[in-house]
Amino acid sequence: MEFQTNYKLEQYILNTTWEDLPDEVKDRARVCGIDLMCALILGTHGEQFQNGKRLASLVKGGSLTIPGDQDTYSLLGAAIALGHASNSFDIDDGHNMIRGHPGTSFIGGVMAAGLEKNITYQEYLTTLVVCYDVAVRMGLALQDHYQFLHSTGAYGAPATAAGMGRILGMTREQLNCAISMAEFHTPMTPVMRAVEYPSMNKDGVPFGVMVGALAALDTLGGETAKTHLLELPEYQAIVDSLGQTYEIMNLYFKPYTCCRWAHQPIQASIELMREYEISWEDVAHVTVHTFTAAARLSKIDPNDTDEAQYNIAYPVATAIVNGDVGYRQVCNAALDDERVLQMMDRLSFQVDPELDQLFPEKRLAKVEFTLRDGRVLTSRVYAADGEASDHVDMNWIVKKFRRITAPFLNEDGQQKALTLLQTAQEQTLTQVVQQVNHFLTCFPAG
Repeated sequence: MEFQTNYKLEQYILNTTWEDLPDEVKDRARVCGIDLMCALILGTHGEQFQNGKRLASLVKGGSLTIPGDQDTYSLLGAAIALGHASNSFDIDDGHNMIRGHPGTSFIGGVMAAGLEKNITYQEYLTTLVVCYDVAVRMGLALQDHYQFLHSTGAYGAPATAAGMGRILGMTREQLNCAISMAEFHTPMTPVMRAVEYPSMNKDGVPFGVMVGALAALDTLGGETAKTHLLELPEYQAIVDSLGQTYEIMNLYFKPYTCCRWAHQPIQASIELMREYEISWEDVAHVTVHTFTAAARLSKIDPNDTDEAQYNIAYPVATAIVNGDVGYRQVCNAALDDERVLQMMDRLSFQVDPELDQLFPEKRLAKVEFTLRDGRVLTSRVYAADGEASDHVDMNWIVKKFRRITAPFLNEDGQQKALTLLQTAQEQTLTQVVQQVNHFLTCFPAG
Protein backbone atom coordinates (compact mmCIF):
# COMPACT_ATOMS: atom_id res chain seq x y z
CA MET A 1 0.00 0.00 0.00
CA GLU A 2 1.76 3.11 -1.26
CA PHE A 3 0.41 6.56 -0.46
CA GLN A 4 1.48 9.56 -2.52
CA THR A 5 0.77 12.97 -1.04
CA ASN A 6 0.66 15.37 -3.97
CA TYR A 7 -2.07 17.60 -2.47
CA LYS A 8 -4.03 17.61 -5.73
CA LEU A 9 -7.28 16.95 -3.86
CA GLU A 10 -6.51 19.50 -1.17
CA GLN A 11 -5.56 22.19 -3.68
CA TYR A 12 -8.79 21.62 -5.58
CA ILE A 13 -10.78 21.94 -2.36
CA LEU A 14 -9.03 25.13 -1.22
CA ASN A 15 -8.52 26.94 -4.52
CA THR A 16 -11.74 26.41 -6.48
CA THR A 17 -13.69 29.64 -6.91
CA TRP A 18 -17.18 30.43 -8.16
CA GLU A 19 -15.64 32.01 -11.25
CA ASP A 20 -13.87 28.72 -12.06
CA LEU A 21 -17.13 26.82 -12.38
CA PRO A 22 -18.99 26.22 -15.66
CA ASP A 23 -22.41 27.84 -15.89
CA GLU A 24 -24.21 24.50 -15.74
CA VAL A 25 -22.40 23.68 -12.50
CA LYS A 26 -23.36 27.04 -11.01
CA ASP A 27 -26.98 26.41 -11.97
CA ARG A 28 -26.88 22.96 -10.38
CA ALA A 29 -25.32 24.41 -7.21
CA ARG A 30 -28.34 26.74 -6.88
CA VAL A 31 -30.63 23.73 -7.35
CA CYS A 32 -28.76 21.83 -4.63
CA GLY A 33 -28.93 24.82 -2.30
CA ILE A 34 -32.73 24.77 -2.57
CA ASP A 35 -32.97 21.00 -2.28
CA LEU A 36 -30.79 20.82 0.83
CA MET A 37 -32.70 23.69 2.45
CA CYS A 38 -35.90 21.76 1.73
CA ALA A 39 -34.46 18.68 3.48
CA LEU A 40 -33.38 20.73 6.50
CA ILE A 41 -36.78 22.43 6.85
CA LEU A 42 -38.50 19.04 6.88
CA GLY A 43 -35.84 17.53 9.09
CA THR A 44 -36.44 19.95 11.94
CA HIS A 45 -39.95 18.49 12.29
CA GLY A 46 -38.66 14.99 13.05
CA GLU A 47 -37.76 13.20 16.26
CA GLN A 48 -34.21 12.58 15.02
CA PHE A 49 -33.63 16.34 14.99
CA GLN A 50 -34.94 16.60 18.56
CA ASN A 51 -32.37 13.98 19.55
CA GLY A 52 -29.70 16.02 17.75
CA LYS A 53 -30.77 19.14 19.64
CA ARG A 54 -30.44 17.33 22.96
CA LEU A 55 -26.98 16.11 22.04
CA ALA A 56 -25.96 19.53 20.73
CA SER A 57 -27.05 21.14 24.01
CA LEU A 58 -24.11 19.39 25.68
CA VAL A 59 -21.79 21.59 23.60
CA LYS A 60 -22.44 24.83 25.41
CA GLY A 61 -22.50 28.36 24.06
CA GLY A 62 -22.71 29.80 20.58
CA SER A 63 -24.90 32.20 18.62
CA LEU A 64 -25.47 30.34 15.35
CA THR A 65 -29.03 30.11 14.04
CA ILE A 66 -29.89 27.14 11.83
CA PRO A 67 -32.82 26.64 9.42
CA GLY A 68 -36.18 25.78 10.95
CA ASP A 69 -35.19 26.35 14.58
CA GLN A 70 -35.13 29.30 16.95
CA ASP A 71 -32.40 28.08 19.30
CA THR A 72 -28.77 29.08 18.90
CA TYR A 73 -25.74 26.80 18.70
CA SER A 74 -21.97 26.59 18.85
CA LEU A 75 -20.10 25.51 15.73
CA LEU A 76 -19.95 21.85 16.79
CA GLY A 77 -23.48 21.98 18.19
CA ALA A 78 -24.83 23.34 14.90
CA ALA A 79 -23.06 20.58 12.97
CA ILE A 80 -24.58 17.96 15.28
CA ALA A 81 -28.10 19.38 15.06
CA LEU A 82 -27.98 19.88 11.29
CA GLY A 83 -26.51 16.42 10.79
CA HIS A 84 -29.51 14.97 12.61
CA ALA A 85 -31.96 17.01 10.50
CA SER A 86 -30.67 16.66 6.95
CA ASN A 87 -31.56 12.99 6.32
CA SER A 88 -34.38 12.75 8.83
CA PHE A 89 -37.07 12.42 6.12
CA ASP A 90 -34.92 10.87 3.38
CA ILE A 91 -35.76 13.61 0.85
CA ASP A 92 -32.16 14.62 0.00
CA ASP A 93 -30.18 14.05 -3.21
CA GLY A 94 -28.38 10.83 -4.14
CA HIS A 95 -25.80 9.30 -6.45
CA ASN A 96 -26.39 5.92 -8.09
CA MET A 97 -22.79 4.69 -8.19
CA ILE A 98 -22.11 5.22 -4.48
CA ARG A 99 -25.64 4.11 -3.61
CA GLY A 100 -26.15 6.86 -1.08
CA HIS A 101 -26.75 10.53 -0.41
CA PRO A 102 -23.74 12.84 -0.80
CA GLY A 103 -25.42 16.17 -0.04
CA THR A 104 -26.78 15.19 3.34
CA SER A 105 -23.42 13.60 4.19
CA PHE A 106 -21.67 16.95 4.58
CA ILE A 107 -24.29 19.71 4.74
CA GLY A 108 -24.38 19.72 8.56
CA GLY A 109 -20.70 20.57 8.96
CA VAL A 110 -20.51 22.83 5.91
CA MET A 111 -23.48 24.95 6.95
CA ALA A 112 -22.26 25.15 10.55
CA ALA A 113 -18.81 26.32 9.45
CA GLY A 114 -20.35 28.71 6.93
CA LEU A 115 -22.50 30.28 9.63
CA GLU A 116 -19.52 30.47 12.01
CA LYS A 117 -17.42 32.32 9.42
CA ASN A 118 -20.38 34.28 8.01
CA ILE A 119 -19.44 33.40 4.43
CA THR A 120 -21.45 34.58 1.45
CA TYR A 121 -24.13 32.35 0.02
CA GLN A 122 -22.04 32.20 -3.17
CA GLU A 123 -19.07 30.83 -1.24
CA TYR A 124 -21.42 28.35 0.43
CA LEU A 125 -22.61 27.14 -2.99
CA THR A 126 -19.01 26.83 -4.20
CA THR A 127 -18.18 24.71 -1.17
CA LEU A 128 -21.14 22.46 -1.95
CA VAL A 129 -19.71 21.80 -5.42
CA VAL A 130 -16.32 20.90 -3.97
CA CYS A 131 -17.82 18.65 -1.30
CA TYR A 132 -19.92 16.69 -3.78
CA ASP A 133 -16.69 15.90 -5.62
CA VAL A 134 -15.00 14.72 -2.44
CA ALA A 135 -17.97 12.70 -1.19
CA VAL A 136 -18.55 10.81 -4.44
CA ARG A 137 -14.88 10.12 -5.13
CA MET A 138 -14.26 8.99 -1.58
CA GLY A 139 -17.38 6.83 -1.71
CA LEU A 140 -16.14 5.11 -4.88
CA ALA A 141 -12.72 4.53 -3.32
CA LEU A 142 -14.15 3.17 -0.06
CA GLN A 143 -16.42 0.70 -1.83
CA ASP A 144 -13.62 -0.51 -4.07
CA HIS A 145 -11.00 -0.70 -1.34
CA TYR A 146 -13.12 -2.51 1.25
CA GLN A 147 -15.40 -4.37 -1.17
CA PHE A 148 -18.37 -3.56 1.05
CA LEU A 149 -21.43 -1.37 0.58
CA HIS A 150 -21.20 1.33 3.21
CA SER A 151 -23.95 3.88 3.72
CA THR A 152 -23.71 7.63 3.50
CA GLY A 153 -21.93 8.35 6.78
CA ALA A 154 -18.81 6.53 5.56
CA TYR A 155 -17.89 9.10 2.92
CA GLY A 156 -19.70 11.88 4.76
CA ALA A 157 -16.97 12.19 7.36
CA PRO A 158 -14.10 13.05 4.95
CA ALA A 159 -16.40 15.22 2.82
CA THR A 160 -17.47 17.13 5.94
CA ALA A 161 -13.85 17.61 7.00
CA ALA A 162 -13.02 18.84 3.49
CA GLY A 163 -15.78 21.43 3.39
CA MET A 164 -15.20 22.65 6.91
CA GLY A 165 -11.45 22.82 6.30
CA ARG A 166 -11.98 25.03 3.26
CA ILE A 167 -14.29 27.40 5.13
CA LEU A 168 -12.20 27.50 8.30
CA GLY A 169 -9.09 28.53 6.35
CA MET A 170 -6.86 25.49 6.62
CA THR A 171 -3.56 25.12 4.81
CA ARG A 172 -3.26 22.24 2.37
CA GLU A 173 -1.24 20.32 4.96
CA GLN A 174 -3.90 20.83 7.62
CA LEU A 175 -6.62 19.84 5.19
CA ASN A 176 -4.76 16.66 4.27
CA CYS A 177 -4.55 15.87 7.97
CA ALA A 178 -8.26 16.54 8.56
CA ILE A 179 -9.36 14.38 5.62
CA SER A 180 -7.00 11.62 6.71
CA MET A 181 -8.30 11.70 10.27
CA ALA A 182 -11.93 11.72 9.13
CA GLU A 183 -11.48 8.88 6.63
CA PHE A 184 -9.50 6.76 9.14
CA HIS A 185 -12.19 7.13 11.82
CA THR A 186 -15.17 7.19 9.47
CA PRO A 187 -18.24 5.17 10.51
CA MET A 188 -18.24 2.05 8.30
CA THR A 189 -21.99 1.80 8.40
CA PRO A 190 -23.55 -1.43 6.99
CA VAL A 191 -26.37 -0.03 4.89
CA MET A 192 -28.12 -3.30 4.07
CA ARG A 193 -28.68 -3.98 7.78
CA ALA A 194 -30.54 -0.67 7.98
CA VAL A 195 -32.47 -1.60 4.84
CA GLU A 196 -33.73 -4.81 6.42
CA TYR A 197 -34.05 -3.49 9.99
CA PRO A 198 -34.90 0.21 9.68
CA SER A 199 -34.27 2.68 12.49
CA MET A 200 -32.61 6.04 13.01
CA ASN A 201 -29.35 4.28 12.14
CA LYS A 202 -30.53 4.53 8.53
CA ASP A 203 -27.78 6.06 6.37
CA GLY A 204 -25.41 6.86 9.20
CA VAL A 205 -25.46 10.58 8.43
CA PRO A 206 -25.30 12.09 11.95
CA PHE A 207 -22.19 10.15 12.95
CA GLY A 208 -20.47 10.85 9.63
CA VAL A 209 -21.02 14.57 10.16
CA MET A 210 -19.84 14.41 13.76
CA VAL A 211 -16.67 12.49 12.88
CA GLY A 212 -15.89 14.90 10.05
CA ALA A 213 -16.52 17.96 12.21
CA LEU A 214 -14.39 16.60 15.04
CA ALA A 215 -11.59 15.78 12.60
CA ALA A 216 -11.59 19.36 11.30
CA LEU A 217 -11.65 20.90 14.78
CA ASP A 218 -9.09 18.43 16.15
CA THR A 219 -6.74 19.28 13.28
CA LEU A 220 -7.00 22.96 14.13
CA GLY A 221 -6.26 22.00 17.74
CA GLY A 222 -2.96 20.40 16.72
CA GLU A 223 -3.80 16.71 16.21
CA THR A 224 -1.91 15.15 13.31
CA ALA A 225 -2.69 12.34 10.87
CA LYS A 226 -1.38 11.01 7.57
CA THR A 227 -2.77 9.24 4.48
CA HIS A 228 -6.25 8.91 3.05
CA LEU A 229 -7.58 6.57 0.39
CA LEU A 230 -7.56 9.12 -2.43
CA GLU A 231 -3.77 9.24 -2.12
CA LEU A 232 -3.44 5.62 -3.22
CA PRO A 233 -2.13 5.18 -6.80
CA GLU A 234 -5.13 3.10 -7.86
CA TYR A 235 -7.45 6.06 -7.21
CA GLN A 236 -5.41 8.77 -8.91
CA ALA A 237 -7.59 8.59 -12.02
CA ILE A 238 -10.63 9.75 -10.10
CA VAL A 239 -8.59 12.51 -8.47
CA ASP A 240 -7.11 13.60 -11.81
CA SER A 241 -10.62 14.37 -13.12
CA LEU A 242 -11.19 17.06 -10.47
CA GLY A 243 -12.10 20.34 -12.11
CA GLN A 244 -13.05 18.52 -15.31
CA THR A 245 -15.85 16.23 -14.18
CA TYR A 246 -18.18 17.66 -11.55
CA GLU A 247 -20.07 15.01 -9.61
CA ILE A 248 -22.77 17.52 -8.70
CA MET A 249 -23.97 16.98 -12.28
CA ASN A 250 -24.40 13.23 -11.68
CA LEU A 251 -26.87 13.46 -8.82
CA TYR A 252 -30.44 12.28 -8.68
CA PHE A 253 -33.11 14.19 -6.77
CA LYS A 254 -35.92 12.64 -4.76
CA PRO A 255 -39.60 13.55 -5.09
CA TYR A 256 -40.71 11.27 -2.23
CA THR A 257 -39.82 11.03 1.46
CA CYS A 258 -38.57 7.45 1.50
CA CYS A 259 -35.77 5.23 0.23
CA ARG A 260 -35.01 5.80 -3.45
CA TRP A 261 -35.42 2.10 -4.13
CA ALA A 262 -39.17 2.46 -3.48
CA HIS A 263 -39.65 5.46 -5.78
CA GLN A 264 -40.11 3.47 -8.99
CA PRO A 265 -43.18 1.48 -7.86
CA ILE A 266 -44.57 4.57 -6.15
CA GLN A 267 -44.48 6.53 -9.37
CA ALA A 268 -45.74 3.56 -11.42
CA SER A 269 -48.69 3.09 -9.03
CA ILE A 270 -49.68 6.76 -8.92
CA GLU A 271 -49.61 7.12 -12.69
CA LEU A 272 -51.42 3.83 -13.34
CA MET A 273 -54.24 4.87 -11.03
CA ARG A 274 -54.52 8.26 -12.69
CA GLU A 275 -54.53 6.74 -16.17
CA TYR A 276 -57.38 4.33 -15.38
CA GLU A 277 -59.15 6.62 -12.86
CA ILE A 278 -59.32 3.99 -10.13
CA SER A 279 -59.26 4.35 -6.36
CA TRP A 280 -57.43 2.26 -3.78
CA GLU A 281 -60.68 0.47 -2.98
CA ASP A 282 -60.78 -0.91 -6.55
CA VAL A 283 -57.45 -2.68 -6.05
CA ALA A 284 -57.49 -6.34 -4.95
CA HIS A 285 -53.76 -7.03 -5.26
CA VAL A 286 -50.54 -5.37 -6.46
CA THR A 287 -47.39 -7.18 -7.55
CA VAL A 288 -44.24 -5.07 -7.60
CA HIS A 289 -41.51 -6.29 -9.96
CA THR A 290 -38.20 -4.80 -8.86
CA PHE A 291 -34.49 -5.45 -8.14
CA THR A 292 -33.00 -7.44 -5.26
CA ALA A 293 -31.86 -4.54 -3.08
CA ALA A 294 -35.32 -2.95 -3.22
CA ALA A 295 -37.02 -6.26 -2.47
CA ARG A 296 -34.90 -6.49 0.68
CA LEU A 297 -36.38 -3.28 2.06
CA SER A 298 -38.52 -3.74 5.14
CA LYS A 299 -42.21 -4.53 4.69
CA ILE A 300 -43.33 -4.28 8.31
CA ASP A 301 -46.19 -2.14 9.57
CA PRO A 302 -44.16 0.88 10.70
CA ASN A 303 -44.11 2.06 14.30
CA ASP A 304 -42.27 5.28 13.54
CA THR A 305 -41.27 7.42 10.58
CA ASP A 306 -37.91 5.71 10.07
CA GLU A 307 -39.62 2.35 9.71
CA ALA A 308 -42.00 3.98 7.23
CA GLN A 309 -39.23 5.54 5.12
CA TYR A 310 -36.85 2.55 4.96
CA ASN A 311 -39.66 0.35 3.78
CA ILE A 312 -41.10 -0.61 0.42
CA ALA A 313 -44.59 -1.82 1.33
CA TYR A 314 -45.63 1.21 3.35
CA PRO A 315 -44.60 3.91 0.81
CA VAL A 316 -46.21 2.06 -2.11
CA ALA A 317 -49.38 1.49 -0.11
CA THR A 318 -49.67 5.10 1.04
CA ALA A 319 -49.01 6.29 -2.52
CA ILE A 320 -51.91 4.13 -3.75
CA VAL A 321 -54.21 5.40 -0.99
CA ASN A 322 -53.12 9.06 -0.83
CA GLY A 323 -51.58 9.77 -4.24
CA ASP A 324 -48.34 11.10 -2.74
CA VAL A 325 -45.52 10.29 -0.33
CA GLY A 326 -44.43 13.37 1.58
CA TYR A 327 -44.19 14.58 5.17
CA ARG A 328 -47.92 14.17 5.79
CA GLN A 329 -47.79 10.53 4.65
CA VAL A 330 -44.70 9.38 6.61
CA CYS A 331 -44.77 11.43 9.83
CA ASN A 332 -45.55 9.51 12.99
CA ALA A 333 -49.12 10.82 13.12
CA ALA A 334 -49.93 9.22 9.75
CA LEU A 335 -48.86 5.68 10.51
CA ASP A 336 -52.12 4.33 11.95
CA ASP A 337 -54.13 4.93 8.75
CA GLU A 338 -56.13 1.70 8.43
CA ARG A 339 -56.56 2.19 4.69
CA VAL A 340 -52.79 2.13 4.17
CA LEU A 341 -52.31 -0.85 6.47
CA GLN A 342 -54.99 -2.75 4.56
CA MET A 343 -53.32 -1.92 1.25
CA MET A 344 -49.98 -3.20 2.56
CA ASP A 345 -51.61 -6.61 2.96
CA ARG A 346 -52.50 -6.56 -0.75
CA LEU A 347 -48.91 -6.12 -1.94
CA SER A 348 -46.33 -8.69 -3.01
CA PHE A 349 -42.80 -8.22 -4.35
CA GLN A 350 -40.88 -10.16 -6.97
CA VAL A 351 -37.29 -9.77 -8.16
CA ASP A 352 -37.17 -9.34 -11.92
CA PRO A 353 -33.84 -10.79 -13.20
CA GLU A 354 -33.61 -8.35 -16.11
CA LEU A 355 -34.19 -5.32 -13.87
CA ASP A 356 -31.80 -6.71 -11.27
CA GLN A 357 -28.93 -6.93 -13.76
CA LEU A 358 -29.15 -3.20 -14.43
CA PHE A 359 -28.67 -2.18 -10.77
CA PRO A 360 -27.01 0.06 -9.54
CA GLU A 361 -26.55 2.08 -12.75
CA LYS A 362 -30.32 1.92 -13.22
CA ARG A 363 -33.02 1.36 -10.61
CA LEU A 364 -36.14 0.11 -12.40
CA ALA A 365 -39.49 -1.37 -11.44
CA LYS A 366 -43.01 -1.99 -12.71
CA VAL A 367 -46.31 -2.80 -11.02
CA GLU A 368 -49.20 -5.11 -11.85
CA PHE A 369 -52.63 -4.27 -10.44
CA THR A 370 -55.34 -6.90 -10.14
CA LEU A 371 -58.65 -5.09 -9.70
CA ARG A 372 -61.73 -6.33 -7.90
CA ASP A 373 -63.61 -6.44 -11.20
CA GLY A 374 -61.06 -8.93 -12.54
CA ARG A 375 -59.06 -6.58 -14.76
CA VAL A 376 -55.26 -6.78 -14.67
CA LEU A 377 -53.38 -3.53 -15.30
CA THR A 378 -49.62 -3.50 -15.88
CA SER A 379 -47.48 -0.37 -15.87
CA ARG A 380 -44.51 0.26 -18.06
CA VAL A 381 -41.05 -0.08 -16.52
CA TYR A 382 -40.23 3.02 -14.50
CA ALA A 383 -37.04 4.76 -13.52
CA ALA A 384 -37.76 7.15 -10.68
CA ASP A 385 -38.26 10.80 -11.56
CA GLY A 386 -35.27 13.07 -10.93
CA GLU A 387 -32.48 10.83 -12.24
CA ALA A 388 -29.24 12.43 -13.43
CA SER A 389 -30.32 11.69 -16.99
CA ASP A 390 -33.42 13.86 -16.40
CA HIS A 391 -31.17 16.94 -16.14
CA VAL A 392 -33.01 18.34 -13.14
CA ASP A 393 -33.29 22.12 -13.44
CA MET A 394 -34.68 25.03 -11.48
CA ASN A 395 -38.25 24.40 -12.63
CA TRP A 396 -38.11 20.81 -11.35
CA ILE A 397 -36.70 21.74 -7.97
CA VAL A 398 -39.13 24.63 -7.51
CA LYS A 399 -42.07 22.26 -8.00
CA LYS A 400 -40.57 19.83 -5.51
CA PHE A 401 -39.90 22.58 -2.95
CA ARG A 402 -43.50 23.79 -3.18
CA ARG A 403 -44.95 20.30 -2.79
CA ILE A 404 -42.66 19.12 0.00
CA THR A 405 -42.75 22.30 2.13
CA ALA A 406 -46.52 22.78 1.77
CA PRO A 407 -47.19 21.49 5.32
CA PHE A 408 -45.06 24.31 6.74
CA LEU A 409 -45.08 27.28 4.33
CA ASN A 410 -47.99 28.92 2.54
CA GLU A 411 -47.65 29.93 -1.12
CA ASP A 412 -46.44 33.46 -0.32
CA GLY A 413 -43.79 32.11 2.03
CA GLN A 414 -42.68 29.54 -0.51
CA GLN A 415 -42.32 32.17 -3.21
CA LYS A 416 -40.30 34.45 -0.96
CA ALA A 417 -38.02 31.60 0.10
CA LEU A 418 -37.50 30.46 -3.50
CA THR A 419 -36.75 33.98 -4.71
CA LEU A 420 -34.23 34.38 -1.91
CA LEU A 421 -32.48 31.08 -2.60
CA GLN A 422 -32.22 31.82 -6.32
CA THR A 423 -30.81 35.33 -5.97
CA ALA A 424 -29.00 35.56 -2.62
CA GLN A 425 -25.43 34.98 -3.76
CA GLU A 426 -23.95 38.19 -2.29
CA GLN A 427 -25.86 37.93 0.96
CA THR A 428 -24.25 36.03 3.80
CA LEU A 429 -25.33 32.52 4.65
CA THR A 430 -26.41 33.83 8.05
CA GLN A 431 -28.71 36.38 6.44
CA VAL A 432 -30.21 33.73 4.17
CA VAL A 433 -30.92 31.36 7.07
CA GLN A 434 -32.43 34.15 9.16
CA GLN A 435 -34.74 35.15 6.31
CA VAL A 436 -35.83 31.56 5.72
CA ASN A 437 -36.69 31.27 9.42
CA HIS A 438 -38.60 34.55 9.19
CA PHE A 439 -40.69 33.19 6.33
CA LEU A 440 -41.37 29.97 8.22
CA THR A 441 -42.63 32.02 11.18
CA CYS A 442 -44.60 34.67 9.27
CA PHE A 443 -46.01 32.56 6.43
CA PRO A 444 -47.02 29.25 8.00
CA ALA A 445 -49.20 26.81 6.11
CA GLY A 446 -52.89 27.12 6.94
